[in-house]
Amino acid sequence: MYANPNSIINPSLWPNGPAPGCFFNFPGTGVTPTTSNGGIITRTQSPVTTGTSILGLIFDGGVMLAGDMLGSYGSMAKFRSIERIIKVNNSTVLGATGDIADFQHLQSIIEQKVIDEDCADDGFTLKPKALHTWLTRVLYNRRSKFDPLWNTFLVAGIEDGEPYLGCVDKIGTAFSDSKIATGYGAHIALPLMREGLEKKPQMTQEEARALLINCLRVLFYRDCRALNKHQIATITKEGVTIENNIELDTNWEVANFVVGYE
Repeated sequence: MYANPNSIINPSLWPNGPAPGCFFNFPGTGVTPTTSNGGIITRTQSPVTTGTSILGLIFDGGVMLAGDMLGSYGSMAKFRSIERIIKVNNSTVLGATGDIADFQHLQSIIEQKVIDEDCADDGFTLKPKALHTWLTRVLYNRRSKFDPLWNTFLVAGIEDGEPYLGCVDKIGTAFSDSKIATGYGAHIALPLMREGLEKKPQMTQEEARALLINCLRVLFYRDCRALNKHQIATITKEGVTIENNIELDTNWEVANFVVGYE
């Protein structure tokens, strides 16, 4: 380690310390922030392994999240058991669309936050609105650095006895609603969910599950990045339940009427 000759800090107190108008080289990195791109350090902006739609729906007494378990390696259906809906704690669930690596990075941070809260043992736990707000700050911060986490997240849970469903995308845009769909589902599944809620605004848990299963089936038919292997998470006052590896009954007889089908 050497002393920066331009540093205004006493080298014996802070070797290689910062100097006005200069970049600070962190010890041990061996990397200087200069590249052939005019001094801009570039990182990947092209997700490699991605997940498609996550659906969220509030029903009478709770909220549900649903999505498939496929991690697409480009256009290849490579990873068929990726859990993109995770339990945060007994009142909160998180679902992710987009880059699986970015999601798993953020998942590890959230898990550590939950561990820290358990260690504090002060009676407070991470609530869905708090997690949603925290995610908006994290994603907006990364977007502002032009290095976004390439995801759209759904946060679902029960807070103060009421169901909550929120969404935040890779640039920090956030909102809450009674029905949300990400990815291709925003075009295909969301109209079906809106129609179902118009006919029955106060759905029971069974009716909400049936509606989401119908949406998942339609997405499997229409979305080439979808898989017939799903997760459904249910959050009520009693806690969180996540069902994995759900396979839906499908009917492909109509394919015979499609020109070019073999």
